[in-house]
Amino acid sequence: MPDGRWLDLEVARRRLVAGDPELPHSSVRFRQPVTTLDAHLALGLRVGALTALVEPFARDPDRLPAPDADEDPRAGEADDLTLDAADLRFGPPILDPPALRDFYAFEQHVATVWSLRGGVVPEAWYRLPIFYFSNTSEIRGAGDPVWAPAGSTELDYELEVAALVDTPVRDLPAAMAEEAIGGYMVLNDWSARDLQRDETAVRLGPAKGKDFAASIGPWLVTPDELADARAGKGFDLAMTATVNGTEISRGSWAAIHFSFGEMLARASADVRLRAGEVVGSGTVGTGCLLEVGQERLGRWLQPGDRVALAIERLGVLETTIQDRPARPDGLPRGAT
Repeated sequence: MPDGRWLDLEVARRRLVAGDPELPHSSVRFRQPVTTLDAHLALGLRVGALTALVEPFARDPDRLPAPDADEDPRAGEADDLTLDAADLRFGPPILDPPALRDFYAFEQHVATVWSLRGGVVPEAWYRLPIFYFSNTSEIRGAGDPVWAPAGSTELDYELEVAALVDTPVRDLPAAMAEEAIGGYMVLNDWSARDLQRDETAVRLGPAKGKDFAASIGPWLVTPDELADARAGKGFDLAMTATVNGTEISRGSWAAIHFSFGEMLARASADVRLRAGEVVGSGTVGTGCLLEVGQERLGRWLQPGDRVALAIERLGVLETTIQDRPARPDGLPRGAT
Protein backbone atom coordinates (compact mmCIF):
# COMPACT_ATOMS: atom_id res chain seq x y z
CA MET A 1 0.00 0.00 0.00
CA PRO A 2 1.19 3.62 -0.47
CA ASP A 3 1.83 4.05 3.27
CA GLY A 4 4.21 1.07 3.34
CA ARG A 5 1.82 -1.48 4.82
CA TRP A 6 1.25 -4.84 3.13
CA LEU A 7 -2.16 -6.10 2.09
CA ASP A 8 -3.20 -9.64 3.04
CA LEU A 9 -4.67 -10.79 -0.26
CA GLU A 10 -6.80 -13.57 1.19
CA VAL A 11 -8.41 -11.20 3.69
CA ALA A 12 -8.89 -8.72 0.85
CA ARG A 13 -10.56 -11.41 -1.28
CA ARG A 14 -12.99 -12.33 1.48
CA ARG A 15 -13.87 -8.69 2.14
CA LEU A 16 -14.49 -7.98 -1.54
CA VAL A 17 -16.70 -11.07 -1.89
CA ALA A 18 -18.63 -10.10 1.24
CA GLY A 19 -19.28 -6.72 -0.32
CA ASP A 20 -20.24 -8.12 -3.75
CA PRO A 21 -21.41 -11.78 -3.72
CA GLU A 22 -21.47 -11.77 -7.53
CA LEU A 23 -17.68 -11.57 -7.79
CA PRO A 24 -17.09 -15.36 -7.51
CA HIS A 25 -19.28 -15.84 -10.57
CA SER A 26 -17.07 -13.56 -12.67
CA SER A 27 -13.59 -14.81 -11.78
CA VAL A 28 -11.98 -17.95 -10.39
CA ARG A 29 -9.68 -15.64 -8.43
CA PHE A 30 -12.60 -14.78 -6.16
CA ARG A 31 -13.74 -18.40 -5.82
CA GLN A 32 -10.46 -19.84 -4.56
CA PRO A 33 -8.53 -18.88 -1.41
CA VAL A 34 -5.27 -17.02 -1.92
CA THR A 35 -2.45 -19.16 -0.54
CA THR A 36 0.80 -19.16 -2.52
CA LEU A 37 1.87 -17.80 -5.88
CA ASP A 38 2.48 -21.41 -6.93
CA ALA A 39 -1.19 -22.24 -6.28
CA HIS A 40 -2.32 -19.07 -8.04
CA LEU A 41 -0.38 -19.98 -11.20
CA ALA A 42 -1.69 -23.56 -11.00
CA LEU A 43 -5.21 -22.13 -11.46
CA GLY A 44 -4.11 -20.91 -14.88
CA LEU A 45 -3.99 -17.30 -13.67
CA ARG A 46 -1.23 -14.82 -14.37
CA VAL A 47 0.42 -12.62 -11.75
CA GLY A 48 -1.56 -9.64 -13.05
CA ALA A 49 -4.83 -11.27 -12.01
CA LEU A 50 -3.95 -10.41 -8.40
CA THR A 51 -4.45 -6.73 -9.15
CA ALA A 52 -8.21 -7.33 -8.90
CA LEU A 53 -7.66 -7.88 -5.17
CA VAL A 54 -5.41 -4.86 -4.70
CA GLU A 55 -6.89 -2.10 -6.85
CA PRO A 56 -10.17 -1.61 -4.95
CA PHE A 57 -8.18 -0.77 -1.82
CA ALA A 58 -5.57 1.30 -3.67
CA ARG A 59 -8.31 3.34 -5.36
CA ASP A 60 -10.28 3.84 -2.17
CA PRO A 61 -8.00 4.22 0.88
CA ASP A 62 -11.10 4.58 3.06
CA ARG A 63 -11.48 0.80 2.73
CA LEU A 64 -8.22 0.42 4.67
CA PRO A 65 -7.97 0.60 8.45
CA ALA A 66 -6.16 3.59 9.89
CA PRO A 67 -2.43 2.88 10.23
CA ASP A 68 -2.63 2.90 14.03
CA ALA A 69 -5.99 1.17 14.34
CA ASP A 70 -6.00 -1.94 16.53
CA GLU A 71 -9.52 -2.89 15.55
CA ASP A 72 -11.68 -2.77 12.47
CA PRO A 73 -14.54 -0.48 13.54
CA ARG A 74 -16.81 -2.13 10.98
CA ALA A 75 -16.22 -5.60 12.34
CA GLY A 76 -15.45 -4.85 15.98
CA GLU A 77 -12.45 -7.15 15.90
CA ALA A 78 -8.71 -7.04 15.29
CA ASP A 79 -8.10 -5.87 11.73
CA ASP A 80 -5.88 -8.24 9.75
CA LEU A 81 -6.34 -6.69 6.32
CA THR A 82 -3.01 -4.84 6.45
CA LEU A 83 0.29 -5.89 7.96
CA ASP A 84 3.44 -3.99 8.87
CA ALA A 85 6.62 -5.07 7.10
CA ALA A 86 8.35 -5.47 10.46
CA ASP A 87 5.86 -8.23 11.34
CA LEU A 88 6.46 -10.20 8.15
CA ARG A 89 9.02 -12.76 7.01
CA PHE A 90 9.52 -12.97 3.26
CA GLY A 91 10.13 -16.42 1.80
CA PRO A 92 10.91 -17.14 -1.85
CA PRO A 93 8.23 -15.52 -4.05
CA ILE A 94 7.81 -18.84 -5.89
CA LEU A 95 8.28 -21.93 -3.72
CA ASP A 96 8.61 -24.73 -6.25
CA PRO A 97 9.55 -23.46 -9.72
CA PRO A 98 9.32 -26.17 -12.38
CA ALA A 99 12.70 -25.07 -13.77
CA LEU A 100 15.48 -22.56 -13.18
CA ARG A 101 17.49 -21.57 -16.24
CA ASP A 102 20.42 -19.27 -15.56
CA PHE A 103 21.89 -17.30 -18.45
CA TYR A 104 25.24 -15.57 -19.01
CA ALA A 105 24.08 -12.23 -20.33
CA PHE A 106 26.43 -9.50 -18.99
CA GLU A 107 29.50 -9.03 -21.21
CA GLN A 108 31.71 -7.47 -18.52
CA HIS A 109 31.33 -10.52 -16.27
CA VAL A 110 31.88 -12.95 -19.14
CA ALA A 111 34.97 -11.10 -20.37
CA THR A 112 36.50 -10.94 -16.89
CA VAL A 113 35.94 -14.64 -16.25
CA TRP A 114 37.49 -15.58 -19.60
CA SER A 115 40.47 -13.30 -18.97
CA LEU A 116 41.10 -15.05 -15.65
CA ARG A 117 41.44 -18.26 -17.68
CA GLY A 118 43.83 -16.58 -20.09
CA GLY A 119 41.29 -16.48 -22.90
CA VAL A 120 38.86 -14.23 -24.73
CA VAL A 121 35.07 -14.32 -25.01
CA PRO A 122 34.09 -16.94 -27.62
CA GLU A 123 32.44 -15.58 -30.75
CA ALA A 124 29.44 -17.84 -30.12
CA TRP A 125 28.60 -15.95 -26.91
CA TYR A 126 27.73 -12.85 -28.93
CA ARG A 127 25.31 -14.84 -31.10
CA LEU A 128 23.61 -17.13 -28.60
CA PRO A 129 22.16 -16.48 -25.15
CA ILE A 130 23.76 -19.36 -23.24
CA PHE A 131 22.28 -20.90 -20.10
CA TYR A 132 22.49 -23.87 -17.77
CA PHE A 133 19.83 -25.60 -15.66
CA SER A 134 20.15 -25.09 -11.92
CA ASN A 135 18.56 -27.08 -9.09
CA THR A 136 15.04 -26.12 -7.96
CA SER A 137 15.02 -28.25 -4.79
CA GLU A 138 17.30 -25.89 -2.86
CA ILE A 139 15.54 -22.55 -3.36
CA ARG A 140 16.07 -20.07 -0.50
CA GLY A 141 14.25 -16.85 0.37
CA ALA A 142 15.37 -13.63 2.01
CA GLY A 143 16.93 -14.34 5.39
CA ASP A 144 17.31 -18.08 4.78
CA PRO A 145 20.86 -19.19 5.62
CA VAL A 146 23.30 -20.65 3.10
CA TRP A 147 26.46 -22.68 3.67
CA ALA A 148 29.30 -23.99 1.55
CA PRO A 149 28.67 -27.51 0.23
CA ALA A 150 30.75 -30.51 1.27
CA GLY A 151 34.34 -30.29 0.14
CA SER A 152 34.24 -26.59 -0.71
CA THR A 153 36.13 -23.69 0.86
CA GLU A 154 35.49 -21.12 -1.90
CA LEU A 155 31.90 -19.92 -1.44
CA ASP A 156 30.88 -17.00 -3.66
CA TYR A 157 27.74 -14.96 -4.32
CA GLU A 158 26.48 -13.95 -7.77
CA LEU A 159 24.39 -10.80 -8.22
CA GLU A 160 21.67 -11.37 -10.82
CA VAL A 161 18.19 -10.42 -11.95
CA ALA A 162 15.56 -13.16 -12.24
CA ALA A 163 12.34 -13.15 -14.26
CA LEU A 164 9.29 -15.27 -13.48
CA VAL A 165 7.39 -16.81 -16.41
CA ASP A 166 3.69 -16.76 -15.52
CA THR A 167 2.04 -18.35 -18.55
CA PRO A 168 2.76 -21.48 -20.66
CA VAL A 169 4.64 -20.57 -23.84
CA ARG A 170 6.66 -22.14 -26.64
CA ASP A 171 8.78 -20.83 -29.52
CA LEU A 172 8.52 -17.20 -28.45
CA PRO A 173 9.80 -14.46 -30.76
CA ALA A 174 12.26 -12.21 -28.92
CA ALA A 175 10.25 -9.08 -29.70
CA MET A 176 7.25 -10.26 -27.68
CA ALA A 177 8.78 -12.76 -25.27
CA GLU A 178 8.86 -10.34 -22.33
CA GLU A 179 5.06 -10.39 -22.38
CA ALA A 180 5.36 -13.83 -20.74
CA ILE A 181 7.08 -12.33 -17.68
CA GLY A 182 4.95 -11.89 -14.57
CA GLY A 183 7.60 -10.13 -12.53
CA TYR A 184 11.24 -9.65 -11.63
CA MET A 185 13.22 -10.35 -8.46
CA VAL A 186 16.78 -10.47 -7.16
CA LEU A 187 18.67 -13.75 -7.66
CA ASN A 188 21.77 -14.93 -5.82
CA ASP A 189 23.22 -17.83 -7.80
CA TRP A 190 25.57 -19.14 -5.11
CA SER A 191 28.77 -20.76 -6.36
CA ALA A 192 31.35 -23.11 -4.89
CA ARG A 193 34.27 -21.99 -7.04
CA ASP A 194 36.61 -24.87 -6.23
CA LEU A 195 33.99 -27.49 -7.14
CA GLN A 196 32.98 -25.51 -10.21
CA ARG A 197 36.62 -25.30 -11.34
CA ASP A 198 37.00 -29.08 -11.27
CA GLU A 199 33.75 -29.59 -13.19
CA THR A 200 34.48 -27.10 -15.94
CA ALA A 201 37.99 -28.53 -16.37
CA VAL A 202 36.34 -31.57 -17.99
CA ARG A 203 33.93 -29.38 -20.03
CA LEU A 204 30.82 -30.43 -18.12
CA GLY A 205 28.70 -28.59 -15.61
CA PRO A 206 28.30 -26.53 -13.61
CA ALA A 207 26.72 -29.12 -11.32
CA LYS A 208 27.76 -29.53 -7.68
CA GLY A 209 29.51 -26.19 -7.85
CA LYS A 210 26.06 -24.60 -8.16
CA ASP A 211 23.19 -26.86 -7.14
CA PHE A 212 23.43 -26.53 -3.35
CA ALA A 213 21.48 -23.24 -3.11
CA ALA A 214 19.86 -20.40 -5.06
CA SER A 215 18.28 -17.46 -3.25
CA ILE A 216 15.45 -15.37 -4.74
CA GLY A 217 13.37 -12.47 -3.46
CA PRO A 218 12.67 -10.63 -1.29
CA TRP A 219 9.53 -10.12 -3.39
CA LEU A 220 8.25 -10.09 -6.98
CA VAL A 221 7.92 -6.76 -8.83
CA THR A 222 5.61 -6.61 -11.85
CA PRO A 223 7.04 -5.22 -15.13
CA ASP A 224 4.77 -2.16 -15.13
CA GLU A 225 6.55 -0.92 -12.00
CA LEU A 226 9.82 -0.70 -13.96
CA ALA A 227 8.61 0.60 -17.32
CA ASP A 228 9.78 4.18 -16.84
CA ALA A 229 13.36 3.00 -16.16
CA ARG A 230 13.75 1.16 -19.47
CA ALA A 231 17.24 1.61 -20.93
CA GLY A 232 18.81 -0.35 -23.76
CA LYS A 233 18.00 -4.03 -23.37
CA GLY A 234 17.43 -3.72 -19.63
CA PHE A 235 16.57 -1.05 -17.09
CA ASP A 236 18.56 1.84 -15.66
CA LEU A 237 18.58 0.33 -12.18
CA ALA A 238 21.65 -0.03 -9.97
CA MET A 239 22.74 -3.47 -8.79
CA THR A 240 24.96 -3.69 -5.71
CA ALA A 241 26.35 -6.30 -3.34
CA THR A 242 27.69 -5.78 0.16
CA VAL A 243 29.44 -8.14 2.53
CA ASN A 244 29.15 -7.19 6.21
CA GLY A 245 27.98 -3.74 5.17
CA THR A 246 30.90 -3.00 2.81
CA GLU A 247 30.08 -2.53 -0.85
CA ILE A 248 31.92 -5.09 -2.98
CA SER A 249 30.01 -5.01 -6.28
CA ARG A 250 28.23 -2.34 -8.33
CA GLY A 251 26.73 -2.55 -11.80
CA SER A 252 23.63 -1.67 -13.79
CA TRP A 253 20.87 -3.78 -15.30
CA ALA A 254 21.11 -1.47 -18.34
CA ALA A 255 24.51 -3.00 -19.19
CA ILE A 256 22.96 -6.35 -20.10
CA HIS A 257 23.93 -7.67 -23.56
CA PHE A 258 20.88 -9.88 -24.10
CA SER A 259 17.37 -8.77 -23.15
CA PHE A 260 15.07 -11.06 -21.22
CA GLY A 261 13.06 -11.28 -24.45
CA GLU A 262 16.09 -12.72 -26.22
CA MET A 263 16.77 -15.07 -23.33
CA LEU A 264 13.19 -16.33 -23.29
CA ALA A 265 13.19 -16.78 -27.06
CA ARG A 266 16.24 -19.02 -26.69
CA ALA A 267 14.83 -20.86 -23.68
CA SER A 268 11.47 -21.55 -25.35
CA ALA A 269 12.82 -22.71 -28.71
CA ASP A 270 11.27 -26.14 -29.41
CA VAL A 271 10.21 -26.61 -25.77
CA ARG A 272 7.36 -25.62 -23.47
CA LEU A 273 8.05 -23.16 -20.70
CA ARG A 274 5.63 -23.60 -17.81
CA ALA A 275 4.10 -21.05 -15.52
CA GLY A 276 6.34 -20.63 -12.50
CA GLU A 277 9.66 -21.17 -14.27
CA VAL A 278 12.49 -18.83 -13.33
CA VAL A 279 15.04 -17.35 -15.72
CA GLY A 280 18.23 -15.75 -14.40
CA SER A 281 20.26 -13.06 -16.16
CA GLY A 282 23.70 -14.24 -15.17
CA THR A 283 26.07 -12.15 -13.07
CA VAL A 284 26.30 -8.40 -13.60
CA GLY A 285 29.81 -7.05 -14.13
CA THR A 286 31.81 -7.06 -10.83
CA GLY A 287 28.92 -9.01 -9.27
CA CYS A 288 30.90 -11.80 -7.59
CA LEU A 289 34.05 -12.39 -5.60
CA LEU A 290 35.58 -14.33 -8.48
CA GLU A 291 35.83 -10.99 -10.32
CA VAL A 292 36.70 -8.53 -7.55
CA GLY A 293 37.05 -10.46 -4.31
CA GLN A 294 40.82 -10.43 -4.03
CA GLU A 295 41.05 -6.66 -4.28
CA ARG A 296 37.87 -5.76 -2.36
CA LEU A 297 37.46 -8.52 0.25
CA GLY A 298 40.62 -10.60 0.05
CA ARG A 299 38.95 -13.95 0.69
CA TRP A 300 35.93 -16.14 -0.06
CA LEU A 301 32.78 -16.05 2.04
CA GLN A 302 32.92 -17.52 5.54
CA PRO A 303 30.40 -18.44 8.24
CA GLY A 304 29.09 -15.31 9.91
CA ASP A 305 29.30 -13.15 6.78
CA ARG A 306 26.19 -11.14 5.88
CA VAL A 307 25.63 -10.83 2.14
CA ALA A 308 23.11 -8.30 0.81
CA LEU A 309 22.28 -8.11 -2.89
CA ALA A 310 20.26 -5.05 -3.90
CA ILE A 311 18.61 -4.01 -7.16
CA GLU A 312 16.78 -0.70 -7.31
CA ARG A 313 13.00 -1.20 -7.04
CA LEU A 314 13.43 -4.98 -6.59
CA GLY A 315 14.56 -4.77 -2.97
CA VAL A 316 17.42 -6.22 -0.93
CA LEU A 317 18.04 -9.96 -0.71
CA GLU A 318 19.94 -10.68 2.50
CA THR A 319 21.64 -13.90 3.54
CA THR A 320 23.81 -14.96 6.48
CA ILE A 321 26.45 -17.58 5.80
CA GLN A 322 26.54 -20.33 8.40
CA ASP A 323 28.49 -23.50 9.10
CA ARG A 324 27.34 -26.51 7.13
CA PRO A 325 24.82 -28.31 9.38
CA ALA A 326 25.10 -31.99 10.21
CA ARG A 327 22.12 -32.44 7.92
CA PRO A 328 19.60 -29.73 7.04
CA ASP A 329 16.55 -31.83 7.97
CA GLY A 330 18.05 -32.92 11.27
CA LEU A 331 18.49 -36.59 10.34
CA PRO A 332 21.88 -38.38 10.44
CA ARG A 333 23.79 -38.21 7.19
CA GLY A 334 22.98 -41.20 4.99
CA ALA A 335 19.45 -41.58 6.40
CA THR A 336 16.54 -41.70 3.96
